[in-house]
Amino acid sequence: MMIPPFDVASCRLPEDMEILLLGETGSTNDEARALGKSGAREGTVVVAERQTSGRGRRGAAWVCPAGEALAFSILLRPPEPKPLWPRLALAAGLAVAEALDSFGVEAGVKWPNDVWVRSRKICGILVEADADFVVIGVGINVNTGAFPENLEDIATSLFIETGATHLREDVLSGVLFRLGVRRRQIGADFPDLLRSLSERCVLTGKRISLLTAAGRKEGLMEGFAPGGELWIRTEAGQETIIQADEVRILS
Repeated sequence: MMIPPFDVASCRLPEDMEILLLGETGSTNDEARALGKSGAREGTVVVAERQTSGRGRRGAAWVCPAGEALAFSILLRPPEPKPLWPRLALAAGLAVAEALDSFGVEAGVKWPNDVWVRSRKICGILVEADADFVVIGVGINVNTGAFPENLEDIATSLFIETGATHLREDVLSGVLFRLGVRRRQIGADFPDLLRSLSERCVLTGKRISLLTAAGRKEGLMEGFAPGGELWIRTEAGQETIIQADEVRILS
């Protein structure tokens, strides 16, 4: 499979964003964080042709083969109060799912930060905050044709789902334009974001297991609390889950 290099010149961007393309880096999040500390402007997008030390939540490794996956990080300086910044993970997941629809797949969001197609992960998101900025790291499997044996039943790509290769700059453009809309909804418009997220959440109505700080919990996912937390129905009644390190669908 011949995969063309990323073409910055042909990538359409929102007016408030610009791309920094790297041939290889350890982590685009680390690069974006360093730029944030040095005063780089809001909307700087770091893209890597090859990422050697990418990571997901809880420090999990994320491999980005050259040309196959799209690895990028966005530097934002949100005007909203800092306690609202974690909502950007939900905004980013929703934006990615919406963008992938235009490439011939039906994507859903697995709270809090994965995007699925046919119960398989196609994208992971890692949001990291600093004193006055946020970095949103995104990894999307675009042209991957096969995964290692331990991942082939749980991961997928646009190529696997559609049988066609896709220009990564087109995928990036679609995500950035949708994120340009959704990132502005973490404040007063958050109920609108939650309504759209509820329609795409793959956990809704499912019996799920979560690993939380208070231990493992199981219950029926009934919806979202006003702040974006999960509402689940357990044997003890309805509970609100603010954060979970592991979320599994049981049935």
